[in-house]
Amino acid sequence: MVADLTGFADFARARRLIVKVGSALLVNEGKPNRDFLASLADDLAAARGRGTQIVVVSSGAIALGAARLALNARPRANLADAQAAASIGQVALAQLWAQALGEHDLIAAQMLVTLGDLEDRRRYLNAAATLERLLEAGAVPVVNENDSVATEEIRFGDNDRLAVRVAQACGADAVLLLSDVAGLYDRNPAEEGARLIERVEGVTQRIAAMAGGASPSGIGSGGMAAKLKAAKIAERAGIVLGIADGTQSAPLSRAIDSGRGTLFLPVRSDNARKAWLGGRIAPEGALHIDAGCAAALGDGASLLAAGLTRIEGEFQRGALVSLHGPDGERLGQGLVEYSAAECRALRGSKQDEQPEILGYAPRAAVVHRDHMVRI
Repeated sequence: MVADLTGFADFARARRLIVKVGSALLVNEGKPNRDFLASLADDLAAARGRGTQIVVVSSGAIALGAARLALNARPRANLADAQAAASIGQVALAQLWAQALGEHDLIAAQMLVTLGDLEDRRRYLNAAATLERLLEAGAVPVVNENDSVATEEIRFGDNDRLAVRVAQACGADAVLLLSDVAGLYDRNPAEEGARLIERVEGVTQRIAAMAGGASPSGIGSGGMAAKLKAAKIAERAGIVLGIADGTQSAPLSRAIDSGRGTLFLPVRSDNARKAWLGGRIAPEGALHIDAGCAAALGDGASLLAAGLTRIEGEFQRGALVSLHGPDGERLGQGLVEYSAAECRALRGSKQDEQPEILGYAPRAAVVHRDHMVRI
């Protein structure tokens, strides 16, 4: 990945760029915004001409399908309606992208993914291989969550985080989230005196507090809070993430030329496996630990049973679990070496006590440091 992308102007020389487009930009009152799509396709073709490989993460299937099925104005309020709308809208969305990119002799390739495709390591690698081959062949992958089969429990819930996970999978340098606002503001941008935050080096609690709620349109599923969650994944994976105004024509060119928006710079660059692990978003349980154990994790140690204080959820060995300190604060996540029942039995025990508790020789740790990421 390119390590020195420090401004929007640098996006013009990215090797691989992910461009995420939201429903509110692509669809207006149930109809596709063809003028916007044409201008964005112009932008993407220009980027390809500069040598940048492009992946599009596109929302809009539910909004398009809901209009065709004459569903209510908030189709996501009902799972069955959302899934039905997505089934219709995915066809329409693929056609729109194929036509817009085809005007520039670019080939659109549709990829529909579920949460499990990027949470499971083997399926993640399969998706990565498909993306790699499409890009090598000169196609423009257009990725969307497969909302026709995803339920609330097994879905990303927003394409902002999906965009970053796709960036990880294909080794992209940068992600650009096109939004209906210019970026992150220090308060609601509708309020007088709201200030655009142009550069963020680490999404802290103070930064996170600036985000509002969900998508105001009720059609999309994102919002600034979702974009900050995406930025946290990106900043640990060495990926630059930008939020820019997508409501104007040629939004990519405008972002590059004006530099206006919010840029989130990486704070570290985990190896491929740890970046994947840190980007997973669906823990099956939670382990709570005492202050001594929390301090040890901060020094790079593994999580040992002696520090366990409480276990939440039911899970098996190898599951993803979140790790929480004595005050409930989230410290990280990792792959657990024991089932939930075994963790409860081992809670607070020392290594020499564990063979009798388990009935077999214990493993080196409850969560080994090699299978753990700090948040």
